[in-house]
Amino acid sequence: MLTIKIFLLSLLCLFFVGAIPGLPQTTEKRISKTEAEKWREDLRYMAEQMPAVHINLFHTMSREQFDTAVNKLYDRIPTLARHQIIVELARIVAMVEDGHTNLRIAHDPEIRFHTLPLGLYFFKDELYVRSASREHARLVGAQIVSIGKVSTSEATARVRDLIGRDNEMGIKFFAPYLLVKPEILHALEITNSVKNVELTLKKDGKQQVVTVKPTDSTEVKELDDTDTSWTTEPGWVDMRSKTTATAPLWLKDINNKHWFEFLPDSKTLYVQINEIGHKKDETLGAFSKRLFAFAEANPVDKLVLDLRLNRGGDNTLFTPVITDIIRSKINTRGKFFTLIGRSTWSAAQNFINELEKYTETLFVGEPSGSKGNTYGDSRRITLPNSKIMVRVSVYYWQDWYPWDTREWTAPHLTAELSPDDYRNNSDSALKVVTNYSPQKSLNAIVMDALTEGGADLAIKRYHEFKALLLNRYADTEQPMLQAAERLLDQKKNKEAAKLLHVYVQENPRSFLAFYVLGEAYLAAGKKDLAIVNFEKALKIRPKNYTIAQRLKQLKAN
Repeated sequence: MLTIKIFLLSLLCLFFVGAIPGLPQTTEKRISKTEAEKWREDLRYMAEQMPAVHINLFHTMSREQFDTAVNKLYDRIPTLARHQIIVELARIVAMVEDGHTNLRIAHDPEIRFHTLPLGLYFFKDELYVRSASREHARLVGAQIVSIGKVSTSEATARVRDLIGRDNEMGIKFFAPYLLVKPEILHALEITNSVKNVELTLKKDGKQQVVTVKPTDSTEVKELDDTDTSWTTEPGWVDMRSKTTATAPLWLKDINNKHWFEFLPDSKTLYVQINEIGHKKDETLGAFSKRLFAFAEANPVDKLVLDLRLNRGGDNTLFTPVITDIIRSKINTRGKFFTLIGRSTWSAAQNFINELEKYTETLFVGEPSGSKGNTYGDSRRITLPNSKIMVRVSVYYWQDWYPWDTREWTAPHLTAELSPDDYRNNSDSALKVVTNYSPQKSLNAIVMDALTEGGADLAIKRYHEFKALLLNRYADTEQPMLQAAERLLDQKKNKEAAKLLHVYVQENPRSFLAFYVLGEAYLAAGKKDLAIVNFEKALKIRPKNYTIAQRLKQLKAN
């Protein structure tokens, strides 16, 4: 793959004098010829090992795209500084687009990038300084408007390309770690220097520009199976620092793998499982037996299972919990709630897949950080010279039907943490559970609207449903597809097309909606429009057999 260029590229090591377009001029010294060859050896090794170890490296990108990216970096290596090379390696790995295939650029101890003394967090869609060293305490609680030369949204879009993720919630989780690394910001042309970072902040209605220098330390904490990012660094100030009340339940005992507490006033049994794993003195199965024995012996009206800090573990261990829930008195719609969010990932995703299939739980919170059909169980590839770790997925997990292409498990009831919620120890998700009252499902709303007033009224009711904050992330695909199929069965083909046209405008990644829209146009005698929509569906899911055959048949006729 790379040998054709070796002679010409070795000349570049000796004679290159210009800058490579698209990469910033660096304030750090470019690597030597010897170092360049070592990095090229690392790149060759990575390019050979990733396809060999990953179960299906080209599930999203093509082999040609991968080879092109590798060759381009191979060309550029002599012109780059160390941090720029590492960022470009991460970009190639992230092209795979699954969360267990990654180069953890902010957490690999061999990379040794510096860090700003700030802890960031996306509250809903806005980035805030959640915590900081005491020197920068005045910045805590401020919203970040821009970083260096670009807006926060643009900076996030750039680091997105370095993140191995299963969906966009993975960006919300990992981007704050990358946006405090000056070397990353410089390599992405967000800043002009690796020595300091200029931030534009908004706090108390006022905007200010500050310059923050990184710490001298390059030590990092590797990620584990519990999201411990909420633990404040020693000597730092957190948004909650001025709060005199004790920590909210979800932050009360982060390092405890599994525990529960009964809230007698609301008759709620709150359960937190922070890792799919055993304790030294109690297995997960034994914990489950103890938990549900308590639930049966006490006046428990609701059970809240909190998985918001659970980033995985061993997915063979949670079956006893599932079976105990199924047998329990709380396995009733409106009595059993599962709290999920951006950190609910890996084995925790497998857990909620089973909860969705076999229990009556209602999901509350944010969308999960993974999905039911995805790649996982990473294995490590250690690059021979830099010793940087690249992880790749070795299994494919299909917990959902093969045609189920949801990007995440959506909450039935959206509850997003706001800055004020966090500052005041208020748990928005637990509030939603406390105030819960049964609501009409979107399926029932749309079907009733079809009976009452046809497609126009169904579209109106759909928009009203989506406008409610509680339904921000609610899964709307199946109710809308079922409504369209009902119209098609009734030979109301134009109404079905109208309904689906509105839906695909708002959900342009729904290949099933484009497919059914194609069927609606075909039934209405509009073959050309049917082909256009089948092609759109196939572009989103290139290997879908049913759509490919449908297109082939139509074009042949």
